[in-house]
Amino acid sequence: MQSFSEFLSELTTGFTPVIGGDYSHKDYTYIDLSENNRDLLKLEVASSEAFSIFISEFLRNREATAAYGGYNELRTLYNRSQLFNNSEANRNIHIGLDVWVPEFSEIISPLDGKIHSFQDNDNFGDYGPTIILEHNLHNRKFYTLYGHLSRKSLDGLIAGKEVKAGEKIAELGDFNENGDYAPHLHFQIMEDLQGKTGDYPGVVKKEDLDMYLKNCPDPNLLLKI
Repeated sequence: MQSFSEFLSELTTGFTPVIGGDYSHKDYTYIDLSENNRDLLKLEVASSEAFSIFISEFLRNREATAAYGGYNELRTLYNRSQLFNNSEANRNIHIGLDVWVPEFSEIISPLDGKIHSFQDNDNFGDYGPTIILEHNLHNRKFYTLYGHLSRKSLDGLIAGKEVKAGEKIAELGDFNENGDYAPHLHFQIMEDLQGKTGDYPGVVKKEDLDMYLKNCPDPNLLLKI
């Protein structure tokens, strides 16, 4: 049987946007936010304002308007939040794809699907408002997650509502409502939601990594940024 990763890579033939508006493929640049990025050592990562400035300067230097990256990336920036950095487990490996664009940017569905669930995960350092879509394509069911949205994005949502590829489903939130981050989209693909609704781990500990990477392949297999 075809693996889930192979299935995803064959769903699209080229760049498939998840950010609406005038962004094209050439507007994106890769950013490394792992522990290996020495520029982060100079940054007060506990400050969402400082991080926003860092992202803006990075994009200006690269002559780009959107940054992406983060899949299977070991990050120290989660140390600021007890949600990840606690006595039970140090969760610090990011398993989604982040796309860094300004607050209130339009978020669009890359595929046909329907709203599975949604909720405001309002812990400090969490997703904030979150939407999960369910997709049934070529006799295969899977899910996509959109985190760090605006609270307005959840108004009037109904589970089961159908969405089309390219349709606006949300807007990005600012740091006051997105879990206290510089504005960005956390985009993640899950083959199995494991019974969860409106939420699914996007940062995991090393001991669980193999399971999560199998269930949550690289979103760039689909988006091809």
